[in-house]
Amino acid sequence: MEHKVISKEDDITKSRVRSFVIRAGRMTNAQIKALEELGPKYIIDVQDLKEIDFDKEFNRKAPLVVEIGFGMGKSFLQMAKENPNQNFLGIEVHPPGVGACLLGIEENALTNVRIIHFDAFEVLSKCIKDNGIDILQIFFPDPWPKARHHKRRLIKDSFIDLVRNKIAHGGQIRMATDWENYAEQMLDVMTRAKGFTNTAEDGGYIPRPDWRPLTKFELRGERLGHGVWDLVFTRD
Repeated sequence: MEHKVISKEDDITKSRVRSFVIRAGRMTNAQIKALEELGPKYIIDVQDLKEIDFDKEFNRKAPLVVEIGFGMGKSFLQMAKENPNQNFLGIEVHPPGVGACLLGIEENALTNVRIIHFDAFEVLSKCIKDNGIDILQIFFPDPWPKARHHKRRLIKDSFIDLVRNKIAHGGQIRMATDWENYAEQMLDVMTRAKGFTNTAEDGGYIPRPDWRPLTKFELRGERLGHGVWDLVFTRD
């Protein structure tokens, strides 16, 4: 089945500042082998940047949960395991994390997980149809703590403008960070964003949700004395 080609040019992706840097990381032999042998089974090829038919990719129709930057994939896979009636798409650019996640998919015999090893901004712009995402998750994104690097942060007006129409009406965008300054930026961006409503009754952050597994970043933040801030906004 052919993918539908998107012909509309997306100006948002032009001359943008990337929110990630692909850092050199040593891969284990198992991760390398996983990319070679399991990649064709679980990784969706998006080199042509065409719209993806997720019903076909998952061999079923189910709510789509998209997580950007799943790291090594531990909490991402735990959520997929605990929610078998949902399809989980993880987008990650770092090869060691992709390799580790592939190993986890196979080890847990998960049939509801697929991976895209590509720039999330390009994927969201060109490969996902409008109203195609039921839940968008961004947990502990790179905080780019230095002020001069804040422009590299993922959560900003241009990104939310991009994802607004990708999230189905009634769907959610879920975020968490252990950097207070970034949490404040996230809340500010989402509060003024059109088409979203904060699920927190006081218009701020929500208590740590039971559905979000504890991550190594959260544990690290606790050791460093950082708080953790969770945000959930619903698409109007």
